[in-house]
Formats: sequence, structure tokens, C-alpha cells
Amino acid sequence: MKRLLLLVSALSYRSAAFCAAARRLDVEAVQALDLPKELADYWHVELGVPFAEPERAVEDLVAYAAEHPIDAIVPVDDAATLIAARTAQRLGLAYNSPEASLAARDKYEMRKAFAAGGVPSPEFRLVPLDEDATELAPSLRFPCVVKPTRLSGSRGVIRADDEASFVAAFERVRRLIQPERATHLLVEDFIPGFEVALEGLLTDGRLKVLALFDKPDPMDGPFFEETIYVTPSRLTEACQQDIAACAERAAAAVGLRQGPLHAELRINERGPWMVELAGRSIGGLCSSILEFGTDMSLEELILRHALGMDVSSASRRDEAVGVMMIPIPAGGWLKGVEGLEHAKAVPLVQDVSISARLNSRLVPLPEGASYLGFIFAKGPSAPDVEQALREAHGKLCFRVEPELPVLADHPIELIG
Repeated sequence: MKRLLLLVSALSYRSAAFCAAARRLDVEAVQALDLPKELADYWHVELGVPFAEPERAVEDLVAYAAEHPIDAIVPVDDAATLIAARTAQRLGLAYNSPEASLAARDKYEMRKAFAAGGVPSPEFRLVPLDEDATELAPSLRFPCVVKPTRLSGSRGVIRADDEASFVAAFERVRRLIQPERATHLLVEDFIPGFEVALEGLLTDGRLKVLALFDKPDPMDGPFFEETIYVTPSRLTEACQQDIAACAERAAAAVGLRQGPLHAELRINERGPWMVELAGRSIGGLCSSILEFGTDMSLEELILRHALGMDVSSASRRDEAVGVMMIPIPAGGWLKGVEGLEHAKAVPLVQDVSISARLNSRLVPLPEGASYLGFIFAKGPSAPDVEQALREAHGKLCFRVEPELPVLADHPIELIG
């Protein structure tokens, strides 16, 4: 039986889907969880590796593979792609180089690679966190976007339209990323246009497009919360070909050659522009709407590809599908969800999954890192699917209890 390593973050949505795909393929899937060894031993986890300590994580994985030979390594989330690359290099497994994985993980390295490769992308500059934003602001071109170099999911990404909003955005992003031991942030031009997401597989640098998603809600800021993804795209065939060609050039520019590719692009009168890409598949539960061939999931397709199986003939089913990542309406504590059954009863809606737990703390973008849940729909056309998602969302009501302000300078007097 073949064996593969799945590198999984502790809070990942995706591990169950990958494990199910491995069972279908009769492959042993060993989960390497992002846990220090001490906690892994305490919780009886077979393999825990600390993603925050890449060198130690690689050594732990190499040591495991010495006793349990593996045939492939698959990172489930962004956090593990560089560790996967370094481990694969040590073990002689087919994967992207560490340099390419770093460039696909770090937005500054990515921008430099795009510029060197002639890939259409925004003008940018790397700014130290100790820079005086007020002094920097007059030298900028507006509108611009302030963003961290490593965070994903639009976290910490803020548009600024003038000097005052830039200073506010700079300070907000600085507060967010300082605990992550970051030293710089990125400032780049805002690119107007219609945004899409491309899901693909790379084989020796050649891109196979698996799905192209339209994002029908405007992505103009000041924050860039993703909501609806719908495929097939309603763009012209010529435009879709241009998008695919741009994504393949972008992957080549950063050096990605093998495995899944998730790319975000904007399209305007000058053609497609690369926003960013990642050497992994689509996040969250979004992949569950994609099926290929005869009931093959995206995760199974990725595992087949990683194990060297032929996937050239695999194509997505000929139907419109979509997902809505349910946005957080306000910060606070989730106290209730109403209208769930009515939302599920909307025609074309396949399921509504609320992933946020009751009494959990909700943090909206740009500081937040998760959604309330997901709505899934399937139908005869992309407009029908989009309408079903919007209708279902309109039937949901979330009761959020605001957080009480912290009055650090005003001690509470107890009366008894």
C-alpha cells in the first residue's frame, strides 16, 4: 500500500476530505499535525510537528520517513507548503523547490518574481514596520493597498484612498502583524477590475485549469472579504484563455511546477492582472462543490496527481456550482443562528454549514481569519446558482452580542 504525508494545520477544514480521498484510493494517509511533540504525545497524536519551527519540522518528518517510507507529501494549507518543499527535497520526492514555495507564500517575494518575469501585477514597495507612515504617505500613489507579506484569506488587507486613510491602515496592519514577529509590510497599487479565482494543477510547469470562479460581489475595499464563488465563469472564452495563460506565466515566474495552484486575478480593459497565487488548493469547505469525472473530489484528484497517477482526462462535471463564504456581520459573541432550515429549503441550495460555534468570539476582517460558515448551491446556470446563494443568505439571521469595552484605567468598584 502506498503511503503519503498530509501536512495539516490544527484548525484546518480540509483534513477529513483528504483522508476520505485516501481511503477511496486505498492509500495510507498519515496526518502530520501542527503540534509540538510534547502536545502530540500527550494527545496520542501519531505525528506532531511544529510548523512555527520549520527546521525542526523538516527534521521530524525526515526522521519519520526513514522508518515509514512515503510516496508523496501533500500540504493541506498555506502554512505547510514551505515545510513540504524542504522535506520533499530531502527525500527526493517530486514537489516544488523550496525557493518557489517561499515565493508563493511570501507576497513580497511573489511580487518581485512577477516583476522579473513580466507578469502583469501592481507596483509595490516593502516598508519596515518602524517607518513613519505620516512621512511616507506623501510619496504614495492613491488608491493603494496595505497588506501583510505572509497572512492569507484577505486578512490584514486594507485599501487606502488618501494620506489619512493610509496612515490609519498602516497602523492597523502594524498592530495585527507585530505579534507574528513580522518586520515589514507591503504597499502596492490598487488594481481595479472584476476578480476571479482559478483552481488548477501543474505538471512539469504546464497548467490544467480545473475551475474558474467568478466573484460577482465587488472587491473594491476598504477590506476584501470574499463572499460568493460561482463556476463556470461568465467571461468570454477568449478572456478565460488569457486568464489561464497569465496564471501559467505567474506560476513559472515564481518557479511552481508541480501540484495544485490557487490563483486570484483581476480583469480590466488592459487584460488579466495577477493579485496573488498559492501552491495549494482552494481553502475552507469550498472544494466540496467541485466534482470531476465519476464522483471524484478535488482532494482525490490532488492525491492522484501527487502519487503520479494520470489525471489528464479528469474534467469537472458540466453543471453550475457555487459557494458563499458567510461573512461576519459584526464583532462580538455568537449567541444564535435563525432561519437555517429556511435557507436550506431554497431551491438549488445543497447545504448550509455553520462552522462558527455558539458562544464563540467573532472577529470580522481585516483582523479576523474565518467565516461564519458556507452555503453551497448547484443548478443549471451560474446566474441561477448565484441567486440561490443570495436568497439563502437572506434567510439567515445571526444574533451577535457586542463585546463590552475594556476600561483599563477605570477599576470596577464592587458594591456589597
